[in-house]
Amino acid sequence: MSAAIRVLVVDDEALICSFIEDALCDGGFEACSVHSGEVALSTFRDGREGCRALLTDVNLGSGISGWELARQIREITPGFPVIYMTSASAPDWKSQSVDGSVLIEKPFTPAQLAAAVSQLLDTGLSPG
Repeated sequence: MSAAIRVLVVDDEALICSFIEDALCDGGFEACSVHSGEVALSTFRDGREGCRALLTDVNLGSGISGWELARQIREITPGFPVIYMTSASAPDWKSQSVDGSVLIEKPFTPAQLAAAVSQLLDTGLSPG
């Protein structure tokens, strides 16, 4: 059995991170959760976590936004899979997002989240 794909999860709210970790786990993924864009960037640059996708809230409090985080990660690794989560910033997605990204609007179900990650990564998992 191959190791689960690790997803770098960025949200400044611990409860939401916990919900996302459970949803990803149920979907067959692993979550590496951080609470700010700056920590996410250093975690990504460090590379020890081996994350294969970014799942980020757009509004991350006082630091860099999810939009900016994704752009910086794409400068390091072009084409890196990005999923944005937002409630209020959905209208900005077309102008602010990186190419080929996915947006899921809060609130979402665990199944919607796992499906978005699977679709973006095209993990090739065939339905049971």
